[in-house]
Amino acid sequence: MAHDTTHAHESNSKRIWTVFIILSIITLVEVILGIIKPDFLMHTYFVSLKLINWIFIVLTIWKAYYITWAFMHMEGETKGLRRSVVWTAGFLIVYLVFILLTEGDYVHEVMQRGQVAWDF
Repeated sequence: MAHDTTHAHESNSKRIWTVFIILSIITLVEVILGIIKPDFLMHTYFVSLKLINWIFIVLTIWKAYYITWAFMHMEGETKGLRRSVVWTAGFLIVYLVFILLTEGDYVHEVMQRGQVAWDF
């Protein structure tokens, strides 16, 4: 059997630039918010965390998902593989954020009430 070697090389430069621009815009939004720190985002709390921190968490998870989608070529895989990779990672990230925020808030409350000293 002879293999057909006449496949034309497809240029992915448009795809690369699209991914670069999308990730750059998200990063630029994060940097601008980190520099400006709008008062309404700094003084508005949601689930014991400033709203600006929630925005950073969501944007970072969105970037991680898009990086997985683009650079691990998930858009070309079967639906089952995409779901197993993305849903598992998404669940673990959300779970980790929940645990960190819950435990961090508990430790902060205990230390703030003076039940335990900060010298550890």
